[in-house]
Amino acid sequence: MSEVVKPIVAAFDFDGTLTRRDTMFPFLLFVVGWRAFIRHLIMLTPMLASYGLGLIRNDIAKERVFICFLSGMRLDVLQGKANQFALEGLPQLLRPEAMQRLVWHKQQGHHCVVISASLEIYLRPWAINSGFDDVLATQIETLHSERLTGKLLGSNCFGTEKVKRLEKLLGNRESYTLYAYGDSNGDTELLAYADYPYYRNIPS
Repeated sequence: MSEVVKPIVAAFDFDGTLTRRDTMFPFLLFVVGWRAFIRHLIMLTPMLASYGLGLIRNDIAKERVFICFLSGMRLDVLQGKANQFALEGLPQLLRPEAMQRLVWHKQQGHHCVVISASLEIYLRPWAINSGFDDVLATQIETLHSERLTGKLLGSNCFGTEKVKRLEKLLGNRESYTLYAYGDSNGDTELLAYADYPYYRNIPS
């Protein structure tokens, strides 16, 4: 009998892996403008200092930032800004060598997934346009009035949550071969889950 060839999945972290830097604050700046951005940062300074000292968890700090910047905003307004940021802002932040690796996987016919703690609202339009098959990312809560609370909807897509999301999407781990790309401790579990993990080392 001939050997069954498993499908191949390539899972990419986003911030710091496909991009040169974190994209959350550039996105928030794009949404609110410089004046409001600086005002919000001043308000958040004590919390951000506590986060830098390791006194506040990543998900809690992120939620407080989103509440400060986005609470009360209409979803359709933010989605419009997100679509524009995906088109105009994100391409300037991409790492060419990482995008070349994505192109290679696509040329091989591999199933490509971006899996990130970044906000899905701007990551999804960019990722789908860039050829990804699936997008797993952090979401924010919306009220029935279609206004944002700023709170996270579900868990922050970070650490063990990345593996949980991938399991939910793809099912039995033994049914496919996994390449994974990451650059931080938020990717540790994902990289350990992969057959071919790449930590800050994108093959040319």
